[in-house]
Amino acid sequence: MSMRPAALALALVVPAGCLPEASLDTEVQQASYAIGYDMGRSLAEIADHVDMVAMMQGMSDALGGIESTLDEQDVEHAMEAFNEIVQTARTEEAAVALSAGQAFLAENAAREGVITTASGLQYEVLREGDGAAPMPGQFVTLHYRGTLPDGTEFDTSYGGEPATFGVGQVIPGFGEALALTRVGGHIRAFIPPDLGYGAGGMPPDIGPNQLLIFEIELLAIE
Repeated sequence: MSMRPAALALALVVPAGCLPEASLDTEVQQASYAIGYDMGRSLAEIADHVDMVAMMQGMSDALGGIESTLDEQDVEHAMEAFNEIVQTARTEEAAVALSAGQAFLAENAAREGVITTASGLQYEVLREGDGAAPMPGQFVTLHYRGTLPDGTEFDTSYGGEPATFGVGQVIPGFGEALALTRVGGHIRAFIPPDLGYGAGGMPPDIGPNQLLIFEIELLAIE
């Protein structure tokens, strides 16, 4: 039995964890989950500014083949106003993150074992490596963990296979940290936003002007 548009819209606004667990046995179910997951990630960045009830009404009407209650002029005006609200919020978020990151780095620089490079990157050696250091054009195999200053993990290779990629395929701060590591080594790098994802961030996991912390274990160089 297919779900009616209104029921589907209601299901979409139920808090995470409150819906019955979906079966993902078939490819159609798996694809459907992936579509929903991508929709959620796309909305995550602006979720705080969205009226969920109104959004779900719009989805329900569209799915049910009901003509929109807003004309094109209404939509254009509303979206312009909404985009301005979102941009203002992102500008404020960026300013707060930049200030917090600068304060963090200033305090962190005074910790024993932390080294600050000319670019502003900070790092500490957790384990010295005894192999070669990677060079531009080479590929590296490593384990890594990326977190925000509050400890929130946004990416990791731990728990799975090591990652392999080119030295030049990463953000500048990560690349600089790699060059400071030798095979067998393990370092923690503190990457300021201008060496990371900058004012744009990497939504929804990394906000604008966000300081990033990476642990890097260099396993091999190709």
